[in-house]
Amino acid sequence: MLNEPTRDKLGNLKLAGMLKAYDAQREEASISDLAFDERFGLIVDAEYVERENKRLVRALREAKLRISDACLENVEGRPGIDRKRVRELAPCRWVEAHQNVAITGATGVGKTYVACALAQQACRKGYRALYRRTSRLFDEITLARADGSYPRLLARLLRIDVLVIDDWGLTAPGERDRRELLEIMEDRYGQRSTIFASQLPIEKWHDHLGDPTVADAICDRLLHNAHRIVLQGESRRGNLEEN
Repeated sequence: MLNEPTRDKLGNLKLAGMLKAYDAQREEASISDLAFDERFGLIVDAEYVERENKRLVRALREAKLRISDACLENVEGRPGIDRKRVRELAPCRWVEAHQNVAITGATGVGKTYVACALAQQACRKGYRALYRRTSRLFDEITLARADGSYPRLLARLLRIDVLVIDDWGLTAPGERDRRELLEIMEDRYGQRSTIFASQLPIEKWHDHLGDPTVADAICDRLLHNAHRIVLQGESRRGNLEEN
């Protein structure tokens, strides 16, 4: 019998999905009713699903989403959200086209949840995502400047297909923060996608940035191709940990 050598080879080749499907077919008598091509197709499908699941787990681990189980399926049924816009964004063509998303609304209406759900959907579609609160991002930049790793940090951010910047607008940025944000947006403009989540209405972003010249540059790169989502309704914070 060649079963055990075959199993050993599948294991050595790290084809775990094929190995599981192979063992399952050996134990299922009715599988013999299928043609060879059908049986082999099922084995290949099992390996594909196994690898996709592992890839998704790695992508979500890297993304460090604040709400790890957020998903668009749950977003669409929420009150106060434009369901048509959610359906338009679900296929992630906006990521492929390197467009941005701006999510605004009062505290507790679910901005963070929607941002994480969009990032999770991007991971499911094969893209890389990363979540950062604005304050944490600026802290990382300050440390990178101090230890000389700033170029590597910028290069890492540029490799991320979808960068989520949450809690934008909570505190007024300083001059250094404005310059850092402009550099990030300049690098990503036309190359990658960024999601901004803010309780500050978009029409106030320019004034919030302070310096008119830098504000013009940032808002132009951020908003001119951005899909805008304005969340409405009462705070959900009593039911879920959302922003």
